[in-house]
Amino acid sequence: MGLLKKRRGETIPEQLQTREEKVNPRPLSVLAQPVKNNTQVPISCHNNRKLLDAMKASDGHCNMVLENAKERWAEVSKGGKGKKSKPVNKDRCIAKMFLC
Repeated sequence: MGLLKKRRGETIPEQLQTREEKVNPRPLSVLAQPVKNNTQVPISCHNNRKLLDAMKASDGHCNMVLENAKERWAEVSKGGKGKKSKPVNKDRCIAKMFLC
């Protein structure tokens, strides 16, 4: 009588946890992986600028602490009198940044 019978269709918590990890990983785990692995992550900003960086930390609100970020954008120089000028790619390095 010491054995517990599980009802049909019930899952034990261990099975449920492994099933959730396989089928639907948590969305914020995508942010946690680069922090653990110290890998670079591309980030697109609203102002059409892009960041490539190593994330040091993140939270549930998608705030991030970035280190050694490289910011890239395209800038069109103001040409004179009807000349179409080509966009020039520019970039800069940012040592530390808090992105919210």
